[in-house]
Amino acid sequence: MVDYGKQFMLYLMDEKCYDNYFVEFDLLDGDCFRALLSKGLGLGIIAGSVLVKVPQITKILANKSARGISLFSVLLDLFAITIHMAYSFVNGFPFSAWGDTAFLALQTAIIAMMVLFYGGSTVLAGAFTVGYSALVYVLMGGLTPLNYLLIAQGFNVPILLLGKLSQAFTNYRNGSTGQLSAVTCFMLLAGSLARIFTSIQETGDQMMIITYGSSSFANLVIALQMLYYWNASDKQQKKKKAAAPAAAAAAAAAPAATKKPKAKSKKTD
Repeated sequence: MVDYGKQFMLYLMDEKCYDNYFVEFDLLDGDCFRALLSKGLGLGIIAGSVLVKVPQITKILANKSARGISLFSVLLDLFAITIHMAYSFVNGFPFSAWGDTAFLALQTAIIAMMVLFYGGSTVLAGAFTVGYSALVYVLMGGLTPLNYLLIAQGFNVPILLLGKLSQAFTNYRNGSTGQLSAVTCFMLLAGSLARIFTSIQETGDQMMIITYGSSSFANLVIALQMLYYWNASDKQQKKKKAAAPAAAAAAAAAPAATKKPKAKSKKTD
């Protein structure tokens, strides 16, 4: 039992930190604390990512509509997530540093397929599923050189910003956030902020740090829109409810107003 416990703790920290904590009982080692915190955050983010976009998926299913969700934004987001996942996997980074992207990629692909399906493009939805699966295999199956993935990762920041901010523009143009899920938006913001710290601590990869910083900015914009349009939507619903009785009365009075009195026929001798 002790060996299993030690193996588990060595997954969370290196041998030096294990000795500091459990042999020398030095609990004030700053470097070991940051490493342990980063590993714990990483595992927590991965656990949260399993369900982070499920509220969005269930909202689309419940309404049988993807109104207000920009397909362009979803596809760009999916591309950025997939490239990041492949880049981290091929580089051999710890799973705790990038594992959430695997679950995010799967859920984002499902959302893209649903946007196509509920938009009336059933054939395109099926073709997209097959095509995306093939792309993942090519990127992560050893068929794509690492230097190509590095170049693609370099384009992730502008692609990610373009994708997220195009959704923000769609929200602004529609005057609402449509079928976007508030739970998903705020979980994505929290996850991207935490990933800045874990990337610094576990990989030190500047490209990953910049990517998560940009993602945090874009997620913050959409989260603020969610708060703003949430209040705006409540006001619109109250106005509609207040106007409903007047509209019903006007509709009921309209037929009566249009009825013409019958003209009396004159009798002829």
